[in-house]
Parts: sequence; structure tokens; C-alpha cells
Amino acid sequence: MTYTSIIVTRLDTENGKGFAIIQLNRPEVLNALNIQLMEELADALESLDKDNAVRVTIITGNDKAFAAGADIKEMSDASAVEMLIRDQFARWDRIRRIKKPLIAAVSGFALGGGCELSMACDIIVASETARFGQPEINIGVMPGAGGTQRLTRAVGKAKAMEMVLSGKMITAEEAMDCGLVNKVVPVEYVLEESKTIAREIASKPPIAVRLAKESILKAFDTTIEAGLEYERKNFYLLFASEDQKEGMKAFVEKRNAEWKGR
Repeated sequence: MTYTSIIVTRLDTENGKGFAIIQLNRPEVLNALNIQLMEELADALESLDKDNAVRVTIITGNDKAFAAGADIKEMSDASAVEMLIRDQFARWDRIRRIKKPLIAAVSGFALGGGCELSMACDIIVASETARFGQPEINIGVMPGAGGTQRLTRAVGKAKAMEMVLSGKMITAEEAMDCGLVNKVVPVEYVLEESKTIAREIASKPPIAVRLAKESILKAFDTTIEAGLEYERKNFYLLFASEDQKEGMKAFVEKRNAEWKGR
């Protein structure tokens, strides 16, 4: 697939511990998330998920905007039936099923769908200029790509209610204080900090990373009992991997492990 709305760059793939950067590339509309961009993004993420040389993916925008929301022009005149037939959020479901870790590197506006996309990632690194919000209420609708669910889980009921019902934006520091983002850094360092985290995760055993991500996400849609059972089964499953044997042997022998991803 030829991409026109995103730019994909692969780094460090020669050492087998690579990562990728996907830059949203519609600067003229502050990276508004139209259907084409979302299709390209889902396709690229699925392709990278199958690439053994890539272990982590960073999603970023530009200094002005990570993504300022959905492309309202595409849906302003649509009927409920048209939205249903269009299956507006099918591409979001594809992104949700990505197995490898996703890092959002956010500067500027992350509003509406942009905020939801950052929350669909596993780690968020924000610059000091980042602004997060779910302003859909101001155009007569509400979040539809996970905003009411992921935001509530990240910041709690009270803050989510305030943000969604008022459409209020919060700063990067506020987002940090309420647990929405992992780190806040100067704008010139947001991508470099994201690369540092990506390289660190990429240096770990990939099967264990994948199953650990799955287990953490399972905590959000199951009971504690079912979640513990899921965690335990994934823990046991890792004892069938070569990496588990290598990791424990290397620990005993006081040397660095060589991960093979199998």
C-alpha cells in the first residue's frame, strides 16, 4: 500500500531490535483523522506487527498537532444509517488488536480522535506543548473511538466527566498529574525520549513483551479473578519459549541474554 497521509520509518532493524516511527502527515489540517489516514495507519501497523525486525512502533504528528481530531467534513452530513454502513470505527478495532507495543509521541493538540489515538497506544510521551481533550460535545456529539472508556480508566470518573461534558482541554502537566501520560519533556526532546523508550523495550524478549502487554490490557475488560488466571496462563506459556531458557540461564551465568524471539 502506498501511503500519502502517513510517513513510515524503520530504525535499528539491522540488529534485530528495531522499531518504527509512523508520522501522521496531514499538516494542513492539523493531522485531522480522515478515513484514508486511518486506513493507512491500520494497514501500516498490521504490516509492522508482522515484521520480525520491528518490535515497537512510535506514532507521532508534528509540533503543532499530534492530531486535532476527526475530519468533521467527512461526517457532518451523514445519517445514522450511513455511519453504520461506513463502519466508522472498524479501523480503530484493527489498531486495538496490534500485538506489539505502541508509543504515542505527542506535541501540540491531541483532541477528540487525536486524544483517543494517543490513548489507544500503550505509552504516551508528551511535550510541554501538548494539549489533550475530548471536545466532541461542542459539535453536538460525544467521543466514539474509545474516549469515554479509555479516558475514564486512565484519569478516573470525575476528571473524565469534566473533560467530556465540558469539552475542556488539559495541559501536558495536568495529564501527567492525573495519570494520562507517562512523561512530559521539552518539545524538542519528545521524539528522542520516545525513541529511548522504544529501544529499551525492543531490547527485551519480544514474546514476553507481547504476552505482558496482552495481560495488562486484559485487566481492563475482565474481573480480577479472570485477569489473574489469564496472567498465570501467559506466565506458564512463556516456559515453552527459547527466550525463557536463555534468559534464566544468562541470569545464572551472570551474562547478557541473547533474545531470539522464539
